[in-house]
Amino acid sequence: MDEITRRFPELIKPLRSLPTDVIIDGEIVPAQGERILPFSELQKRLGRKTIDEDLMSEVPVILVAYDLLYADGRVLINESLEKRREILNRLVPRQGTVRLSIAKEFKDVAPLDDEFTNARGRGNEGLMIKSPASLYKPGRRGREWLKLKRAIATLDVVVTAVEVGHGKRRHLLSDYTFAVRRSDQSNELLNIGKAYSGLTDVELAELTKWFQTHTLHEFGHGRLRLVEPGIVIEVTFDRIQESKRHKSGYALRFPRILRVRTDKNPEDVDTLETVRRLVDSNNTPSPAASE
Repeated sequence: MDEITRRFPELIKPLRSLPTDVIIDGEIVPAQGERILPFSELQKRLGRKTIDEDLMSEVPVILVAYDLLYADGRVLINESLEKRREILNRLVPRQGTVRLSIAKEFKDVAPLDDEFTNARGRGNEGLMIKSPASLYKPGRRGREWLKLKRAIATLDVVVTAVEVGHGKRRHLLSDYTFAVRRSDQSNELLNIGKAYSGLTDVELAELTKWFQTHTLHEFGHGRLRLVEPGIVIEVTFDRIQESKRHKSGYALRFPRILRVRTDKNPEDVDTLETVRRLVDSNNTPSPAASE
């Protein structure tokens, strides 16, 4: 709920120039022309209280408008997406600092492969597939809105810390921080991410018992535990970004656990060099998606 207007001064005039009051569903992303820049670029502006001309030039941003909740004094969430986009098309330009998201209509799934490739080429994360008849349901996507993404790779990592989950998993240690090795010659572990999805409740219950008996230090009455690095998991993710939060210097975006690697030991997990090769070989995108 922070007031962030001052961090994006270049958006103020274009938004004020819209012909009516609106509530837009959209996203602020760093961009140069049509190309979306990595999300890590935007982070350079998020922590600043004041934005000077040099930073605005270094990290230019745009607001991409996906949807419309309110316009011309009317709440539009119970109108069809087709109708909402028709109104949005009249209010928001296709180019400029505030612009419409790219939206295309398809009657067959086959062309989506090429469309996905084109989206990734622009720096988008993937595609949002929406029914033209769908209503706007705040906080929910449902089957009428589907996110199409593809992981770029997998890594074998070792769990170094665990936390108690939320909701139905509040009695399980279900949130895992994990690490890679520094190098083939060094078994020093460097944290690179945190995942909390992908395993079944049965698997989590078994692992919870293991972590409880292999805890090195605990905090918050056991809600957070540093554990012996003995559990190897395979994780997938959307992209890798530079990060000051982790000792590795990198963080995995949207990591998900694929499986527990009972066939591997901590000495077998991937190294920081593997991570760097993935960074070099993949043009990692920003979170904005095409529709």
